Amino acid sequence: MNIQGKSALVTGGASGLGAATVRMLAAKGAKVMIADINEQAGNALAQELGAAAAFVKMDVTKEKDVQNAVKEATARHGGLHILVTTAGIGVAEKVLGKNGLHDLEKFIRVIQVNLIGTFDAIRRSAEAMAANQPDEDGGRGVIVSTASIAAFEGQIGQAAYSASKGGVVAMTLPIARELARNGIRMVTIAPGVFQTPLLGTLPEAALQSLSQQTPFPPRLGKPSEYAALVQHIIENNMLNGETIRIDGAMRMAAK
Repeated sequence: MNIQGKSALVTGGASGLGAATVRMLAAKGAKVMIADINEQAGNALAQELGAAAAFVKMDVTKEKDVQNAVKEATARHGGLHILVTTAGIGVAEKVLGKNGLHDLEKFIRVIQVNLIGTFDAIRRSAEAMAANQPDEDGGRGVIVSTASIAAFEGQIGQAAYSASKGGVVAMTLPIARELARNGIRMVTIAPGVFQTPLLGTLPEAALQSLSQQTPFPPRLGKPSEYAALVQHIIENNMLNGETIRIDGAMRMAAK
């Protein structure tokens, strides 16, 4: 799909991987709706990009918010062609920790944001995309969701996070198969360790340790590198129903 002139929605688009994706899409000529719970950061990014972007406040765990974000993107930009879901949270907690059992509410919250929130954005966006006129290849839309290599090699303390991201990976193929009849592709990206606000609270020593676990290049991933993969997925129509790792050959250890 050609990005130029298309309408895009990016959840979690105010920072990190989402903000890099918003900037890439705007630079390639798309009209982008930034959906995020962080109103200040979202408005600042929209202002930076001018006419190419707009902001809508959205909590991915609230069905009405997701519905409204899709509606706003569709109405403002004359349809919806691209969805990128990057909204996500993490929690580090053992099932049987020193302070007792894993907090069930925290587990539920991670699933609600990372998995259910992603699915809700997908179903709403797919409905809007199905109404588009097909391009020369029969395409009406592209959906890119974000998982994590923790879906495959979750570390100790990552039960909730790994479960949520594993769910995103598992639903990729069945959704791609179903939406094929509508000319909508779906691909998931599983990043390794990237420079995002999710890692911002870690001490420098921990960040250095994570960097050194990546075979090559031995550093944290850059959000712009994630965005570059999103661009290729959108533009390459044969990418569909797959989860692509972007991790510098990193395989996470147990802890």
